[in-house]
Amino acid sequence: MSNHPIEGMMNTTLEKIKQMVDVNSIVGDPITSPDGTVIIPISKISYGFASGGSDFPSKVQSDKEFFGGGTGAGITINPIAFLTISNGNVRLLQIDPYNSSADRIIGMVPEVVDKINGFVSKKSEDKKAKKEAAEKIAVDEKKEEP
Repeated sequence: MSNHPIEGMMNTTLEKIKQMVDVNSIVGDPITSPDGTVIIPISKISYGFASGGSDFPSKVQSDKEFFGGGTGAGITINPIAFLTISNGNVRLLQIDPYNSSADRIIGMVPEVVDKINGFVSKKSEDKKAKKEAAEKIAVDEKKEEP
């Protein structure tokens, strides 16, 4: 039993879509700026696919079947964000407006993590500086004792 002609049209269209869309379409190639910042574009891909056809009766008595049909597809690639890596800091710079609170929270995570790390580091440095100052005062007091 042979395949129906619409199967061939659908397979051809799907193969063409696969050729056009690859992982580099979603997460682009990294771009390095002169100051060493790495920028990675991130895109959203949407595509649609349609096919249809019909068998037509033959007026002539024969084994040949008549078929008419068509297929089509459309692809949209929209850049949505850039991932930047600069001096060990990773940030997501979103192009699209946030659609929900969850999107907004996810977009803020790298910045919040950076702020927390900075706060913890500053507290640690302040503690260390106070300890060193206290030790220096204690040493100076011992030197002053007769």
